[in-house]
Formats: sequence, C-alpha cells, structure tokens
Amino acid sequence: MSRLPQRKKVVLFTGASCPWCATAKQYLRQKGVRFHEVDASRDPRAQRELQRRHIRGVPVLLIGNQAIVGFDKPKIDRLLGLK
Repeated sequence: MSRLPQRKKVVLFTGASCPWCATAKQYLRQKGVRFHEVDASRDPRAQRELQRRHIRGVPVLLIGNQAIVGFDKPKIDRLLGLK
C-alpha cells in the first residue's frame, strides 16, 4: 500500500447503514489516506455542518475546504493527487 504525504485534512461524513460510506472508507484505507470519520446520523454538530453547506446526503468527503458529495473516485483522486 502506497503512503500518501498528508497535505490536506480529510474528513469523511458517514451515516449508519450507508453502503457508499463503507465503499468510501474502504477506498481511502486502500490508498493509505488518513481521514477522520464523523457519523452524521448520530452527531448533531455534523448534521448542522452539512446543513450549513446545503448538503443533504452522505457520504461527504471534505478534502481541505472542498466537499465531495457521494463517492466520486475521479474527483477524490484529483483532489488528493492520487493515481
């Protein structure tokens, strides 16, 4: 597994029983990306943060200040500089 130099803070907002959230977590782990997971289905602060950004679904991946809604592998790769 190749290690990624951690340049940007990565936060993954997930929800209980969300299959795409599990896929996103697995993908980030496979790529060696360090991330902080927040279960938005149980964390009112996380829910408010997503509402503030006008986001209604999960997974949401924050890479630096960029939000990716859903599991968009090409966009994740581009923002993290992965190949």
